Amino acid sequence: MMIFSQKLAEHGFNIIFVNTDFTHKRVLSSMSNQENIINETSLIKLVSIPDGLEPEHDRNSLGDLCVSMLSTMPSLLEKLIEDINMKGDHRISCIVVDGFMAWVLEVATKLGIKGTVFWPASAAIVALTCNIPKLIDGGIINSYGIPNNKSTFSISPSMPAMDSSTIWWTNMLDPIAEKQIFDYILHFVGALNLAEWWVGNTTYELEPEALSLVPKLQPIGPLLKSCDNTTRSMGQFWKEDLSCMNWLDQQPNGSVIYVAFGSFTLFDQAQFTELALGLELSNRPFLWVVRQDRNSSNKMTFPIEFHGNQGMIIEWAPQQKVLGHPAIACFVSHCGWNSTIEGLSNGVPFLCWPYFGDQIYNKKYICDELKVGLGFDSDENGVISREEINTKVHRVIDDENIRSRSQKVKEKLLNNLAEGGRSSDNFMNFIKWLKD
Repeated sequence: MMIFSQKLAEHGFNIIFVNTDFTHKRVLSSMSNQENIINETSLIKLVSIPDGLEPEHDRNSLGDLCVSMLSTMPSLLEKLIEDINMKGDHRISCIVVDGFMAWVLEVATKLGIKGTVFWPASAAIVALTCNIPKLIDGGIINSYGIPNNKSTFSISPSMPAMDSSTIWWTNMLDPIAEKQIFDYILHFVGALNLAEWWVGNTTYELEPEALSLVPKLQPIGPLLKSCDNTTRSMGQFWKEDLSCMNWLDQQPNGSVIYVAFGSFTLFDQAQFTELALGLELSNRPFLWVVRQDRNSSNKMTFPIEFHGNQGMIIEWAPQQKVLGHPAIACFVSHCGWNSTIEGLSNGVPFLCWPYFGDQIYNKKYICDELKVGLGFDSDENGVISREEINTKVHRVIDDENIRSRSQKVKEKLLNNLAEGGRSSDNFMNFIKWLKD
């Protein structure tokens, strides 16, 4: 969303970027001395409203968050918009909303403001979500969103078959949360058609079948930051450690395992230990992002036998810069869609380790459809062993076919950004619509 905002600002639009208070504070804390520069001189202003939960409430409890947001935020957002418009400096003419917050379009419609949906997930997930009534009528899921049985299904003859275990709202780790999230989904899906435009971070070449099912969705991807090795990205949850770029400069090309699991994934100690020892067992240089979440009860400790001498461990990475570095050999990823797009756009082979939600489908797409990565197999206790990690690291790095396919996918994605590319044209058409 922030990258999209920056691209709009480049075309002269004033952006008011609205976050929840909780997320807003995280973003500001990662920016250090950039905050004043951005809010005083930039076309992007950062503001926030409460999500309704107490400050100490765990935001990883997505069910609670969904319930609270729907009951609290619409009236607060309406007041924020009215206050901004009363000042008269820049009246709000369009609201661009994360697709999973599409209830905001109800507020926009009430206030007579045109709306746009920005989808941060894959087109396949959009198509699946928009076809919930069809899934219920077809007996794939019940009225609570739960699969009626373990099976494969397809929402269209042109789409690759999906496994019922990859339905993203059934992978939320908590049955109560799943019901709360499904109720929330039904609400936002009902509001989607209030938007005049849908845009998404994907491309025609990447997901032709899925995009054919949601013709309203215009791909404008891959959305990538402009990279240099001296500036930090705007809109991060933690401060990026740029020292890793100097470390990467000292490593041979195609040698480094990059390991990062996004802002949400949690490990238990047994799995964390196996991961550490698996990286060491590989005898390859590695760059490992180990978050140190504030006030987190999920603090992991490194095993005594782990030395990590061949690697570098940091708290948060400038990920796109890292993935674009020639030293990177493969990406051990949770397969969130942003990470997926960034990895694919840099031609980096994947080792897929999904955690929940749409990541499980993204992993299958990377491994089975694009064939640019491998997955891990867990043991009888559900743990991915150090030996399995070592085996798959060497297998993916040594596979010339995977590397070749990764480069071809990269070329297809980046061609969309050139003048005359389909994503570039879609974005410029959107700009023209905004200016009308």
